[in-house]
Amino acid sequence: MYFARSRCLDLKECWRSLARNAEENPALNNDDNVDFKVLLASHSWIVYRLPKGNHKSRNPNSEFVMYPFRNILFPTDFTPHARAALKYAAAFARQGGGRVVQFSVQSANVPANLLTLPERVFEEEQNRWLLQLRTEVRNLLADPLFDGIEVEPVIVEGEPAPEIAKAVHHYDIDLVTVVTHGRKGLSRALWGSTAEEIIAEAPCPVLTIRPPQHDFVEHKGDRSEVRLNRVLLATNFRPSSAAATQVATQLAGQANAELHVVYVIGDYLEQISVMFPEGGLNAISRLRNYVQERMTQLSRGDGARAVTHIAEGRPYAEIVRLASETDSDLIVIGTNVHASLFGGTPVLGSDIERVVRNAPCPVLCVPAARVVTPLPALVTQPVS
Repeated sequence: MYFARSRCLDLKECWRSLARNAEENPALNNDDNVDFKVLLASHSWIVYRLPKGNHKSRNPNSEFVMYPFRNILFPTDFTPHARAALKYAAAFARQGGGRVVQFSVQSANVPANLLTLPERVFEEEQNRWLLQLRTEVRNLLADPLFDGIEVEPVIVEGEPAPEIAKAVHHYDIDLVTVVTHGRKGLSRALWGSTAEEIIAEAPCPVLTIRPPQHDFVEHKGDRSEVRLNRVLLATNFRPSSAAATQVATQLAGQANAELHVVYVIGDYLEQISVMFPEGGLNAISRLRNYVQERMTQLSRGDGARAVTHIAEGRPYAEIVRLASETDSDLIVIGTNVHASLFGGTPVLGSDIERVVRNAPCPVLCVPAARVVTPLPALVTQPVS
């Protein structure tokens, strides 16, 4: 996906901006294997970069259906803790009839033929670590949860977050499963803020698991299967949450699960109303009415009908609280990354980071389609 960074003031200017962006990004013009879909949502343009031919859409009326997930990227550092994500990777791949890419990032170069190297290579002192790595890869490939599933082991050299983002494109990945801490290798990525770096950089949904947590995978013998009873969607009704809404609706619908939707009116709005009583109170009143109207539409909508919740306070705290109260199996939230203040790696919003760190269940972070908008505030028309 590519983002035209200039602000669009009208319809013609939006098209000019998109055209300029295509000129600045050769991949937009030269890639014959890519189609682009442009969706007008209120005052925003949403640009989707999709593989040509098979757009995954099971619904002819849907612009960006993402579920079920078929190709799963399973990053691992081969620790027992990292295996918490294995059951999710295997369950989603089995459900979608797809495959798992078992992905390891190392700080040194690894021969492409590691699994078939002759034993004499490992007799050299400098190659002992390769022998241990090969043993760990083979042991994981032999895990019974992978029985009947296509598994492709991939080992690369580099930094975890950017390498995972590259792998998503290269292996046509639909979902990345990430445990929020580990030890060597990927431990740098699967601990604290670098886990959020993976979420920010991955161009596909990322499922974050933080054991011990309430989970939604059921074991049947040597098989793991997705068993969702309640899905909690956290939304702000902006175009950036449209993809998350789509995925949450599909997940709940296919699993015949309850869909709960929460909108949190941030406590900072109350502070604004204190500072600017007349304008602030009027704005909060309008927002409450708007949210109530949108929630009513959701509760009466087609597909998986939603149980709606409107809360006021700190967004992350209210989302975590409601997930606990409803005994939710999964939180689905749209992610919209921002440029780092100091350049370099993009960053998530603080509320998303806090939800991931404090959630009582796994969190599915769905990246927003790249949005070009002159109005970051209230969206007054439904995104369809």
